[in-house]
This record gives sequence, structure tokens and C-alpha cells, in this order.
Amino acid sequence: MGTDKPIEVAIIGGGAASVAAAFELTRPQHCGKYRVSVYQMGWRLGGKGASGRGPADRIEEHGLHVWLGFYENAFRLLRECYEELDRDGNIRRFADWRDAFFPDSHVGMAHRSENGDWLSWTAYFPPGNGLPGDPVVENHPFSLVNYIGRAIALLQTLLFSVETRRADDASYERREEDGAKPEYSAAEVMSRIVALLRVGLLATTGVLIEALAVMQIVLRMIQSVPEGIVLRLVEQIASGIRLRLESLIVAAPDFRYRWEIIDMIVAIVVGAFRYRLLTDPDGLDAINEFDCREWLRLNGASEHAINSSFVRGLYDLALAYQNGERSRPGVASGQALRGILRLFFSYRGAFFWKMRAGMGDVVFAPFYEVLARRGVRFHFFHRLTNVMLSPADSLNVGERPHVVGLEFDVQAEIHGGREYYPLIEVNGIPCWPSKPDHNQLKAGSSMQLNGWDFESHWDRRRVGTKTLRVVNDFDFVVLGVGIGEIPYVCKELVAADARWRAMVENVKTVATQAFQVWLREDLEQLGWAGGPVTIAGFHHPFDTWADMRHVVPSESWSRPPKCVAYFCSVLADPPAEQDKADRAYPKIRREEVRRNAIDFLNNHVRFFWPKAVEPTGRFRWELLCNPFDQRDGSENAVACEALFDSQFWTANVNPTDRFVLALPGTIKYRISPLDYTYDNLTIAGDWTACGFTEGCVEAAVMSGRLAAHAIAGAPALEEIIGYDHP
Repeated sequence: MGTDKPIEVAIIGGGAASVAAAFELTRPQHCGKYRVSVYQMGWRLGGKGASGRGPADRIEEHGLHVWLGFYENAFRLLRECYEELDRDGNIRRFADWRDAFFPDSHVGMAHRSENGDWLSWTAYFPPGNGLPGDPVVENHPFSLVNYIGRAIALLQTLLFSVETRRADDASYERREEDGAKPEYSAAEVMSRIVALLRVGLLATTGVLIEALAVMQIVLRMIQSVPEGIVLRLVEQIASGIRLRLESLIVAAPDFRYRWEIIDMIVAIVVGAFRYRLLTDPDGLDAINEFDCREWLRLNGASEHAINSSFVRGLYDLALAYQNGERSRPGVASGQALRGILRLFFSYRGAFFWKMRAGMGDVVFAPFYEVLARRGVRFHFFHRLTNVMLSPADSLNVGERPHVVGLEFDVQAEIHGGREYYPLIEVNGIPCWPSKPDHNQLKAGSSMQLNGWDFESHWDRRRVGTKTLRVVNDFDFVVLGVGIGEIPYVCKELVAADARWRAMVENVKTVATQAFQVWLREDLEQLGWAGGPVTIAGFHHPFDTWADMRHVVPSESWSRPPKCVAYFCSVLADPPAEQDKADRAYPKIRREEVRRNAIDFLNNHVRFFWPKAVEPTGRFRWELLCNPFDQRDGSENAVACEALFDSQFWTANVNPTDRFVLALPGTIKYRISPLDYTYDNLTIAGDWTACGFTEGCVEAAVMSGRLAAHAIAGAPALEEIIGYDHP
């Protein structure tokens, strides 16, 4: 590079996508070519994954954050971050990523019994080979052919286990074939298929398992066998399995869960061949116009399976309810299947990976430290208000439109013109506080006294403005705000570009709600017998919850709680007549979440924690640990609902905090970070066309890596795991 001027990159927003883009652009191999500045509203990084430390240094999250074992890109960057950070394990609790994360493969689903009670089903998924973020050595492990092959192998195992009525965990283990697979000619395979079709419905288990083995061979030569005869065999297999096993539900109700999973997998395999997904260039995206339940039904799934706790739990985990209304579930079928297949067949190490502290502590504080060391400049308290486009009449022939300016409200200024330092230390862990350090801010005491909310979309107070100009202040822009914020900060783009208008109109978001309770008794004492589980499919308004007792040692209670539980779900949008422009709007919604949480504890938590309630059925409020009063013994606690005010809850209603939905028919409207319509602008976020169009940290990191590629040509697209590029 010599004395060449660095290329200035302005990254807007501090969520996972923005952080990933900054990490890629400042890698040492770029030799300082890109100089990155991050502009962030408020005082912390993290976006929807931000967390803070409240009273007793308790961890306060936006919601329930659990990483999945197929988050290859997210884990790869995080592992590299920890390696570069090179913390001293004698000083820091989380010196290595394995110190901060631990594997957890206990998964639960809830369902209603015939008498109206809620029951839970929990399962343990055996460890997957390797660890997430390890080098990928298998050929095309994220291909649809591989997934369908794994699904067929699982079908063989489940079919055998149900038929022989073996209910032990070993029956769920994956079948891996050792040694070289025998090769067959297309003629030999055709001959075997014809012979199997002569059997009729393939109604014996032995023949069904043999037919599934033939399907494994077909997958290895999918282009050489006529689709029509393969589809006939698949449909015969599906009919045979259903005919053979449906009667077992009546004879052995305990097999219902297993049958529902088998039924869904059968529908996926049938649909993959019926809709030619294995040979269609669009792959799974070819069926994104369908809702997942609709597509499963079209491919023969039973109503039992379609409405099972398992499928409902998948919708709950994806927060897939338009406007937060339970009556309006929806998730694009192709993306839903991509998520299901990666979830079950691509996880490594463990199904879930849980963090031993807040996501801000475990993920975003390490990234902040590494990026700051690399020279990234962080401009906190900068709220983007406008992306300025080049006027159409100012462009020369052949010149693409571009961003000429970025306008900000400056929410606060730092004493001495220094850079704001955001972290605090808790028990050897650098963390983000739940409130800013007002001592670093000019007029900080007054701001604190007057309740300035730097993270509220509705609190527009500022101390000044700032405008950045292209060439003088930046060369490239990475727009990493949430899509809910786009209509407010990109008015020129939306007005001028039909594609951006269509994206904003069609890619929907949903508000979410969450609460956390710290308990004087552990869950076993309260009657829970399912282990430290993450469970979905439960009663609205909080359908998903997790035992998070493992984070308590990272907090600073004088008398530590025995357990902490996190609850989350969607939050329905209010009636149109409610004034959403009112600064009090977030407070109104937060009070709504408080009422929802109290009602939930009083009326629904007893189904899981029967000993957490009084004989009247009301919640035992003295169970709650009060960080503001940590005297010994529950006798000091007033047993009333007012004690809930000592806990933590949140209404995530800010436009940039709303969860991005993958509704049927909407995926096609997403724009890619690789879109070059604008000469110096790329986008980053889980709302982009990034190869995994679901609201999650993996999608965000994939998008951030794509944004870096759009600017620097690196990382190479094949290094972005699971991205199916042309």
C-alpha cells in the first residue's frame, strides 16, 4: 500500500452484521487498506443481541439468545476473535470461546393434552461430529442432496425403532455408513426401483427400509435416473410408511411424537422430488411462495403432524406470526425447510450452544476490543437520520447513483472530545452496562435526571447534528440498521427506487416481548423434571422459555439465586388508532408486557412448575429474588405482585429492534449485499438476501461477510458457509 490513502468505510449500526463486516474489512491481510468507522445510536453494540448489566450486575437481555450448532459463520468469526484477543485466563474468566459457550442438546416442546393440561416432551440430541466453526472438509455438506440423504437415513432409523418399539435414545442416533459406497449403473438402479414398485404399497418394514436404501443410491446419481419413476417410488414409500405406522398411534400413544416427526420428514422427502427441488436452480427458494404448513399438507403430511407441538414450536422459535397475531402464522416454506434441515443435519458439537453470560459480554465485548485494537473508530451516540443520494441530474453518462452524504443527530458529546469508552468489568468479564456512563457525557447529570433514552426511536432529543460527505469523510457505506428503520433514514432511496419500496413494503417485522425472573428455589424444587431445557410451543403470550441458571455465577448477588428463567414471544401490534408517534409509546408497551408477565406467572407457569404456585393457583411471589433488597430469607419478601417490579422485562418495539419475518411470498423482495445498484453502498442485516433469510445471528453474520465482499472482494464467497452463490 505504501503511502496510499486508506479507503474510508462508514458502517452504520452495531449489530452482528455490522460487526462482522468491520471484522472482515480490518483483517491483517488487508494491510490497513480499509479504515472503518462505526456509527451507533446510544452507548452499546449488539442490535437485537445487545445485553446489559443491571442491579446486582444481573444480565439483562433483549430476549432469549441461544446459538445453534449449525451457526458456522458466526462461530468461525467468534473463534477467530477470541484467538486474536488472546486474553489471559488468570485474569479473564472467558479467555477462550469454550469458556464462554457450553454445549446443550436438551430440546423440549409443549403440547395440550385432551383434558386441556399442558404436557412437555423433551429429547436429547447426541453430539454432532466436530465443533461449529471447524474447517468444513466434507464435500457439499450444506447441499440439498446431502440434507435429503440424511433425512432418508433418519427415516430408516426411526422406522426401525418404531417398528421394533425400541424407545431408547440409541434409536435416534444417526446412521453413518463406513467405507466406500458401492457403485451402481443407472440401469441397475432402474431395475431395483421397478422390482420394488411391483410390491405395491411396500407395506412391510423390511421392504420399506430396502426402498429407502435405494433412494440413497438415487441421490448419488440424481441426474441419471428419470424423475418420473423416482417420484413414483418416493410416493409408494410414503404411502407404505403411513399405512404401516398410523395404526400404531392408537395402539401405542407414546409413539405419537416419533410418528409426527416421521410424517413430517416423509412429506419433506416427497416434496423435494415432487417439486424437483434437487434439480431446480433455485433449490428450496423455488417454494418460498408457500407457507410451510401449506406445503407440508400438499405433500401428504397429516393434520396431526402439521398441527403438532413440534411444528408449532418451530413457528414459535422463528417468531413467525404476522403483526404478532397468533391467528396469522406464516413462514416461507423454502426457508423453513432450509432451517429445519440445517437444524437437524448440520449441527456440530451440540444442538444448542448456550452462553455463560449475556450476549453482550460473550460476543460483542470481545469483538469491540479486537476491533478497537485494529483501529476501528466507534462513534457512539450518533443516530442516523438521512442517507443522501446523488441527484439524478448530477450523474455523468455511465455513472451509477451513489451516497453523497450521511446525516446524524448527535445525541451526546464526550468530555474532552475523547472517544466514549463503553465497557465495565464484572467478575473478570468486560461487559456493557444497561445504562450509559453519564459521567463521560457533557451535561450527563442533566440528561440522567431528565430521563434521556438514547436507545428509543421516540426520544429525539439531541445536542447537535453532523453531516458526513463522500470523499471527505467516507468512500463506502455499510448500512447495517434494522429494516424497520429504513423508511425513516432512507426516504430518498425508498422514493427513488421501486425495489427498495417493494422490500420495505413486503419484508415485515414483528415486535417481541421478554421477561426474566430470578428465583430463590431451583426448578427441580418447583416441580420441573425435564432438566435444563430450552422449550417452545407453550401457552401464549410467552411460548418459549429456558432454564438459564448457568449465568448466575457471572452476576454479583450477595445471596445468589438458585435459578433464573428467561421467557419470550411475539408482541401483538396495537390498534391502528394508538398514537405510535407519542414519546410515551415504549412505556405503554412495556407496561403491557409487565401485565402479560404477571398474568402468565399467575395462570400458566403452574403447568411446568407446579410447586411455584399457592393452593389457589396464584404464583408464589416470595420466590423472586429482589436485587434491591438482598436480605436473608424469603420471610423478608412481601408476597405480592408488586415484587415483579424487581425483575427484568422488555418490549422490543423500536423499529430497528423488531424481529424480521420470512413470510411466504416475501423472500424475493429482499435485496442482496452484493447488489451494485449504488456505487458506494452495501447493506448488512438478517433482512437481506444473504443465503439464510431468517432472523438470527447466523444470517446477520453471513450478510456482514457478504457486505465486506462487496467492498473488498473478500472473504471469497465459497468461504461463506452455506451461501449458495451462482
